[in-house]
Amino acid sequence: MEISLPLSEFDHDVKGHALHAMEFALSMEKIANARLLHLHRIALRNHDAQLADFVESEFLSMQVEAIKKIAEHVSQLRRVGAGHGVWHFNQMLLREGGIA
Repeated sequence: MEISLPLSEFDHDVKGHALHAMEFALSMEKIANARLLHLHRIALRNHDAQLADFVESEFLSMQVEAIKKIAEHVSQLRRVGAGHGVWHFNQMLLREGGIA
């Protein structure tokens, strides 16, 4: 008797891989950063120094750090490939305490 896995949204060859997840996370962080920069430009254009300062101090530096960290993870995952290398990468993330 054969046991089959249930269908899920991760059945696609690429969707279930850690590299795909990290690339997706990186693209989402870049979108968030672009939106924050746009908000910052609007605040400056409308002479709202408080909003511009708030966006800079509370969000922009964190976004840049998150993008840098996730981009490093994407590079590492591309190097290790699929299989056992991903397990080692996962262990590294566990030791570090997560992504950001």
